[in-house]
Amino acid sequence: MSTTNLQFMLASLLGAEHASQLSDLLQIPESTLRPRSDKVSRIEIAQALNMLLFEKLLKAVPQGNDYVQDSVRAGNKIRFDHGALRTVLGISTGTLPAGEAAFTRILRPLGYHVNGVYPLQRISMTGRAYAHEDDPEEIAQFFLSELHPHQFSHTFQATVNKVLSTSQDPIDSHSARLLQQLAADKALPLTDALALLPVLVRCFDRQHALPSVAEYRILLAESAEMAWISTEGNAFNHATDRVAHVEQVADAQRALGRSIKDKIEVSRNGRVRQTAFRANTVSRPMLDDNGQLVDMQVPGSFYEFISRDRYLDETSQTYKLDLTFDSGNAQGIFKMTASAEQPSNPANA
Repeated sequence: MSTTNLQFMLASLLGAEHASQLSDLLQIPESTLRPRSDKVSRIEIAQALNMLLFEKLLKAVPQGNDYVQDSVRAGNKIRFDHGALRTVLGISTGTLPAGEAAFTRILRPLGYHVNGVYPLQRISMTGRAYAHEDDPEEIAQFFLSELHPHQFSHTFQATVNKVLSTSQDPIDSHSARLLQQLAADKALPLTDALALLPVLVRCFDRQHALPSVAEYRILLAESAEMAWISTEGNAFNHATDRVAHVEQVADAQRALGRSIKDKIEVSRNGRVRQTAFRANTVSRPMLDDNGQLVDMQVPGSFYEFISRDRYLDETSQTYKLDLTFDSGNAQGIFKMTASAEQPSNPANA
């Protein structure tokens, strides 16, 4: 690993020891372990970004971090399956592109393409899965969802517009040019990749100002998902560990006293099974009706588990991993934040 572009990038950004510790947590796809050179491919940059985002999620989700550390101590590595994030379509989002456009401009140059569209009608959202063209089974996917505010009340829409209109685009003109170059060449000079990666990591965060207590409650009354976006923005809603037997993992975590979902979500074809820890509670400062800053306890991100079966592809007559998602599964998993999404009695900060 020390002689690969991937490890060099991580060590340059994190320090050698930190990079080594992060690499020890995850199964690294062979396709991303390429010898050191002055140019790095899109798949290497994609893998570096995924690893940095996975670690960022672990810092925000203590239960997930505890599980990962347990796994590493047991001699296992995490197989990062996908990360999920939320966007909002058709509303003022300041200088940030609205909806999934804020991220397709990143994902496509990195080598991702749409691998499925999933209507999430119960929660007025649409989800899209993005898989990597160069190694779809091994490189973590992105599940990118858009909320549709026009399906809610005028008061709700006005509040969404007010909150998100403060958004600032983290991608500067230089980074935008590097993404264009990456899309054209499928590679970047190493120095440019190192400059681009921290900017891309910052995109997976909240880009707008926090709502007031009143605004948060308006959003929460109609959409727990939009209330979550108002406080957490475009951060990973969850990261997912691909495991062989999700039922066994759930039983083991439940026996340890961790707050894991009671039900396993099973896709209609039976090949994809998911469950998750309940969302971590976080504190966010908001202004109350008197203009006083108060702390609100709201749901943050969570850690998910998924099992995927192989199936016989009739076209190629080969066995493939089922990389699809399921609308029912997704809406069931999204409840991990909805169920916790109730503000506590605010206390003065």
